[in-house]
Amino acid sequence: MARLAHLSDVHFGAHDPAVVAGAEAWLARERPDLVVISGDFTQRARVHQYREAGAFLDRIEAMGLKTLGVPGNHDVPLYDVVQRFTRPLHRYRRYIEDDLCPWFESDRLAVLGINTARSLTFKDGRISHEQMAIIRVRFQDVPADRTKILVTHHPLFEMPIGEPGELSEAVGRQREALDAVADAGVHILLAGHFHRSFTESARRMVKNAGPSLVIQAGTATSTRLRNGETQSFNLIDTHKDREVEVQVIGWDGAAFVGGSRARFVFDGDNWSAAEPAAA
Repeated sequence: MARLAHLSDVHFGAHDPAVVAGAEAWLARERPDLVVISGDFTQRARVHQYREAGAFLDRIEAMGLKTLGVPGNHDVPLYDVVQRFTRPLHRYRRYIEDDLCPWFESDRLAVLGINTARSLTFKDGRISHEQMAIIRVRFQDVPADRTKILVTHHPLFEMPIGEPGELSEAVGRQREALDAVADAGVHILLAGHFHRSFTESARRMVKNAGPSLVIQAGTATSTRLRNGETQSFNLIDTHKDREVEVQVIGWDGAAFVGGSRARFVFDGDNWSAAEPAAA
């Protein structure tokens, strides 16, 4: 089994220090194999916010934990117009990670991060043809027994938000991006952006989508709460027999505690929900 902690939308600059400390305490105790942060490290991409976010990563890595992150739309300067259009991710690359296509591989996992944040849009995401090629190439020689995971900030699909039936915009070039994901044999898609926990088979969301499991994380440490959710992140257990268990780890006002769990089984073509394993 391999275990991931999937955090997103930590929004330093609009964060709760007590919740940040709680997240660090949980990570130190549970020690996942990989900590994924799917974007929006900062609230407004200001230097002091990046310094706080970088210090957070440094503390996690000082525990001996591996990390992998991607930028979000909030990590591109909004009000510094010159920086936004000339060096949009300069601060991200200085304080968080220079590589915008980070890669992690172990004997159980192959994880690729792709940057979907762009200067020309305030909140929506996009994937380039070059990034689609990277997805295909990076995963093509991964052994069949490893779980392939793609991390983006923006989900590749229209996501349920707000009122029942209300959907978000899909990521730019969605159809081509999904073709690349299917060609690469990606098993799991991790993203954030909407501050809502959500897990579903891709084929139940978009006709002719590839056989991926879509897992969305809520906001881990910020005060920008939506949809009545508290701060939360996902604990993801991947098993050799291609079973995945997802548990929402939520803030109860004093600590992060385990919440709802869901188990999904992959038959080689589709993901289906199953009863969670006994605790």
